[in-house]
Amino acid sequence: MTVSACVRAFFLAVTVLLAGVPLCPASALAARAGAETAGPGTKPEAEARVDRILRSIVGVRAYVPGHARTAPSLGTERQGTGVVIDDKGLVLTIGYLILEAEKAELVLQDGDVRPATLVAYDHGTGFGLLRAAGPIDVPAAELGSSADLAEGAGVVSVAMGGPSPITPAQVVSRRDFAGYWEYLLENAIFTAPANPFFGGAALFDLSGRLVGVGSLVVNDAAGPEQEMTGNMFIPIDVLKPALDAMVATGRGPGPRNPWLGLYPHEARGRLFVMRVAEDGPAAKAGIKPGDIILGAGGKHVSGMADFFRRVWSQGGPGSDIVIDVLPKGAADLEIRKVTIRALDRYDWLRMTH
Repeated sequence: MTVSACVRAFFLAVTVLLAGVPLCPASALAARAGAETAGPGTKPEAEARVDRILRSIVGVRAYVPGHARTAPSLGTERQGTGVVIDDKGLVLTIGYLILEAEKAELVLQDGDVRPATLVAYDHGTGFGLLRAAGPIDVPAAELGSSADLAEGAGVVSVAMGGPSPITPAQVVSRRDFAGYWEYLLENAIFTAPANPFFGGAALFDLSGRLVGVGSLVVNDAAGPEQEMTGNMFIPIDVLKPALDAMVATGRGPGPRNPWLGLYPHEARGRLFVMRVAEDGPAAKAGIKPGDIILGAGGKHVSGMADFFRRVWSQGGPGSDIVIDVLPKGAADLEIRKVTIRALDRYDWLRMTH
């Protein structure tokens, strides 16, 4: 889709949202279908603003060596979306696209491919940063505020990929998100319907300001045990206190959390070990897939987020982390205290930047 067609699609998406039309997948498709026939009537300055917003979107391609820790799960050639956020070609994207990458490229709206340098990966926020290796004629998106983005708010996500990269949506919930890769995000943004090209997709509010970056497609966007397919976005406010440190050091600010290399899964009110990282701390301590996690730091855990918080409260990398485990198949049903010597995850990853 060309930028001019995207302008019409964006305006149509915003019109649908402002009109209060319920946004189900069918209405989203109708909005896309109407993009080519949307007529005139919008002010030239508004069209110029939307054109600027859409031109800030770029494609991201990252190339990861085969020996990278994340290569088996995330692949060695990754593609997604980024958004330019300053006048020097700094691009914000989702971190997993560039995690352990050795080379990256940007794809501009006209299809031109430009080399990029890897600037930062920050596990704490989930963000990644790249910079165009040379000058690019791409405007920067204006950062908004995600703090006031309430449930029911209209938003538009824009991706670089597919025939219809613009998805009008609504915020269906704001809540904490815990990821099995030892990741915890407070007050995440959940939207529906889902943008299928979610990786790094830019989320804009109806004033055209950037309020989030796409991370995942989820089946419980509206809340736990409420089946609804949608996306999870990282709020842009998470970036603001971390940005300077990320640009300067390649990582986020502040102390790092201990890393166990333990991937849990929450089901039926229990926390199971889904797998453990090869050569990671949990594996070395004898934790195995199928073990049940009951506590951490001497306290019962009520779920994944609670588990991470209790683990992180015990110290940083290098600390001895104590968790309570019921081993899989244990005949005696004895809960065992396991001490894990935590690492810094960046020391385990095979980072090239």
